[in-house]
Amino acid sequence: MTEVEKTLTGFGNRVNSKARKILKQKDKNTSEALSKSLDWDIKQHPNSIRFALVWEEYGEFIDKGVHGKGGSKKDGSKWKKKKVFGSKYKYKSKRPPKDAFNGWTIRRGIAPRDKKGKFLKRNSLLYAIANSVYHTGLETTHFMTTPFTQEFKSLPDDVIKAYGLDLEDTLKFIVK
Repeated sequence: MTEVEKTLTGFGNRVNSKARKILKQKDKNTSEALSKSLDWDIKQHPNSIRFALVWEEYGEFIDKGVHGKGGSKKDGSKWKKKKVFGSKYKYKSKRPPKDAFNGWTIRRGIAPRDKKGKFLKRNSLLYAIANSVYHTGLETTHFMTTPFTQEFKSLPDDVIKAYGLDLEDTLKFIVK
């Protein structure tokens, strides 16, 4: 492994470690699937190195947030939208799939009852949650953006230093 690869590996590990911590702090890690999916990939080409942070596709929505549709409830009151900063994502006409919340409700222990104390049907609960998310949105967490930005500040200097060490090793090899 070259010094540049070691530097990028350390960068990826630090970013993902901080991202996992933020997910846990913001209670966005109930199944731990997103946290476990955080990884990085390095591909070395003859004239370049490609580095990519990798995670579950839905992580983008958790990081950036999704603007809710808003509107009025049946009782006439307004839906209170979540705080979303600078996200391009928004609900327009398509709602999130209700089945996406099934495991989440079980892990959270959510099982509401009607006025008579009977448990509501799971489909009703899942529809209600999906409807709420559609109207209120998903708040911005920046679980990945924040650690990436923090760690990236020192990355160019670290890569230059590592590249210099790799070049020095290459020159030593050629001279011998």
